[in-house]
Amino acid sequence: MTRTLRAAISVAGAVALSLSLGACSSDADQATNSGTSAAQAGQVKIGLLLPESKTTRYEKFDRPYIEAKIKELAPGAQIDYYNAAESATTQQQQVNTALAKGDKVLILDAVDSKSIQSSVQKANAAGVKVVAYDRLAQGPVDSYVSYDNKKVGQLQGQALLDALGGKAQSGVIVMHNGSPTDPNAAEFKAGAHSVLDGKVKIGKEYDTPNWDPNNANQQMSGAIAALGKDNIVGVYSANDGLAAGISTALKAAGLSVPLTGQDAQLDAIQRILIGNQTITIMKPYKPEADIAATMAVDLAQGKQLTKDLVPTTVTSGSGNKVPANLLTPIVVDKSNIGDTVVKQGLYTVNEICTPTYEAACQQAGLK
Repeated sequence: MTRTLRAAISVAGAVALSLSLGACSSDADQATNSGTSAAQAGQVKIGLLLPESKTTRYEKFDRPYIEAKIKELAPGAQIDYYNAAESATTQQQQVNTALAKGDKVLILDAVDSKSIQSSVQKANAAGVKVVAYDRLAQGPVDSYVSYDNKKVGQLQGQALLDALGGKAQSGVIVMHNGSPTDPNAAEFKAGAHSVLDGKVKIGKEYDTPNWDPNNANQQMSGAIAALGKDNIVGVYSANDGLAAGISTALKAAGLSVPLTGQDAQLDAIQRILIGNQTITIMKPYKPEADIAATMAVDLAQGKQLTKDLVPTTVTSGSGNKVPANLLTPIVVDKSNIGDTVVKQGLYTVNEICTPTYEAACQQAGLK
């Protein structure tokens, strides 16, 4: 074999080996990239921490909507769910558990926005992002989604004034605000006062710990006894849970006056139909849940939140500036039940119009 031929064979062999190694390298790169992608997909680990289950919205709407949207955006996501059952201490322990499990993002609806601050700081120190959901927790929160809570209070106050009409100054109203540990309650209260102050006389005003309907019932019974039922012309209730307890007390006293609410609970819609409640505020759960889930997945994947997702900024009780998305609430009364809660799929006519409410439904045009 000539030297030239041997050289040619050597070169050919080297080229073949190079191509073979290149192919192996390419395969290895693909395997590595695939492994990295899988790891990245596995890194979408989200803790969902909701405050309680007495209010029907959390288990019936918020949780399933949030979980469904996360799975849509990140099919392989791990979701760890916790409900604090109205206990701030339990929720702090649940945050610790979520961090120990390796959750990279927490969607947090705080029981107590102030006491949870140390847990938010702990998450932040561990590199875990926190999405404040519905209630703005204190501490270094990364984003926040809710409804414009001051606007909610303003809408409630105005609806109460409209219902009172010329009777606004003929007696007193009773105000039932929400839990003092819930920052939203303070905003509802401020919004309501901005409309009502100077236009009505407030005979009694209560903050209601844990949004407990039983407490609201006792508060209302006490107010009726103290003020006299003939002097009460209307009642401000910050949500439908409180309104349920208040309505029972009003009925027991034989008193029928305008009564507000919030959350568009099914029992509230039914009370509105029969005249035991005047309005509720609908805050469609799905848009809020979808935004929270999108924020969480983006943060888990290391993305920056876009201006469309967080178009504004709010300041928490701890002074932290938080990128936020504040949605617009809707007033629901007897005249627009079909165009609001039914049209948006919150409840069907059959769910609302049980035999007890059938006649009222027909009068309201619900078919």
